[in-house]
Amino acid sequence: MTTQKSRPAIGALVFFGLAFSLASYFTFAAVQGDFGLFRRVEINSEKQKLEAELALIQDELARMENLTHRLSDEFLDLDLVDQQVRDLLGMIRADEIVIR
Repeated sequence: MTTQKSRPAIGALVFFGLAFSLASYFTFAAVQGDFGLFRRVEINSEKQKLEAELALIQDELARMENLTHRLSDEFLDLDLVDQQVRDLLGMIRADEIVIR
């Protein structure tokens, strides 16, 4: 009896090679691509940074709106007016002494 050596079929090797290549490509694209995992982490980090900046800007806006309201015609805060006169115009009251 003669024994035949069986060789793997070329078609099967080509199929598995192509399947491995496609799987490798899509795995790489899922991790490194424009919409991959690394890009998602970058976007989340940038989102958190921008949200923190937005919160700071909103706080500053609220502070400025409060100061503007306190200096308006309907509501006049004399302490705030006194502070602004001192800061901007460099004026002092008559009963104060300036030490340099």
